[in-house]
Amino acid sequence: MASFAKIGLNGKVIAVHSVVNEVLHDSNGIEREDIGIDFLTKLHGWSVWVQTSYNTHGGVHKLGGTPLRKNFAGINYTYDQQKDAFIPPKPYNSWILNEDNCGWEAPIIRPELTQEQKDNNQYYTWNEETQSWTLQTI
Repeated sequence: MASFAKIGLNGKVIAVHSVVNEVLHDSNGIEREDIGIDFLTKLHGWSVWVQTSYNTHGGVHKLGGTPLRKNFAGINYTYDQQKDAFIPPKPYNSWILNEDNCGWEAPIIRPELTQEQKDNNQYYTWNEETQSWTLQTI
């Protein structure tokens, strides 16, 4: 299955639809994004679609293939035409976009958990008010 993001105003992803791979093949059996876009445009009456890869996250294809557009699109993600990338919603105002993988990063690196903390089911969460990581227990 191939996936396509339906793009709305300001590049916002408003839906993600799947298309059977065979629909994307031209007369020579080559898969083409434009064929999928034409198919979805006729089906939904909406003309702005961009292909996305379920297996791509942070600029890496988890099965070793070629990554497509940095991240798998989700509703409320933004498609940035200049970067040709899907960018997830910003989780906190202080976080900074990593231009290489189009993911958001805290302004302070999250501390590593010690083995004792792991054994005690502890984890770190970001505290926007204090601009720091807070240790939590499950």
